[in-house]
Amino acid sequence: MTFKDIKNNDALVKRTTSSILNGNISHAYIFEGNTNSGKRMIADCFAKALLCRSDYGAGCDSCSICRKIANGNHEDVIYVEKDELSVKDEAIEELQAKLKKKPFAGERSIAIIEDADTMTARAQNRLLKTLEEPFPGTVIVLLSDNTENLAQTVLSRCVILRWSSFVTDESGELLEESGKLIEMLLSGDAFYLTKSKAMSLSESRDEAYRLLDSMEMQFGGYISKPNCSKGTIGAAVGCIEEARRDLSRGMNVGFTIKSMMLKMEGI
Repeated sequence: MTFKDIKNNDALVKRTTSSILNGNISHAYIFEGNTNSGKRMIADCFAKALLCRSDYGAGCDSCSICRKIANGNHEDVIYVEKDELSVKDEAIEELQAKLKKKPFAGERSIAIIEDADTMTARAQNRLLKTLEEPFPGTVIVLLSDNTENLAQTVLSRCVILRWSSFVTDESGELLEESGKLIEMLLSGDAFYLTKSKAMSLSESRDEAYRLLDSMEMQFGGYISKPNCSKGTIGAAVGCIEEARRDLSRGMNVGFTIKSMMLKMEGI
């Protein structure tokens, strides 16, 4: 998926693409949006637009660079995830150590901090040093549901882009199917049924990544539903993130999806 596939954000996509093409690229951004806005997918599109050599400013989604980003294993795109409930100081310290090094494949390193609004005060203070004195060629993207949880000193040093929820033609069908899968899980359907459903939606590594993104978006919509606790949702999303990490390490797709579904059975 590239910027060309993102719907309901036309003005923002045009503005971002123009900024890249004109060389007006900030060292730090905040992508704000609700849980279902697909911020991680948008951040990956942004990384493709910055690093793709075939279609700079948009991304081609077919070259080796775009495919690596889509699979979460590009050498110069660094992801930071929260540890249980928050992004901790140690995670930012590790990120800074990586950003000090020169990019492996090109001229830019891109850091994507997921759930940035959960950063501890110490983590935000540590990140502030990098925002004030960024490493050459570095672009940092903070993904946030609620920027009110970020320090004003962090906010003032970032370009804030507020994204609306979106569905592409392809992802719309997958969202529907992943929704059915989640309903099967919550209804207590037999494991062989949920496993078969998940396996049919993830026959390739790329499809598996898209399934994980879609399931995570769907689970976000259950937060406000009375019949599903936040603990259950958190545990399910934890299983999804673990599966994403396993895929990025090169583990077998079928085994990874099967293992994830088995773990979800126990939630």
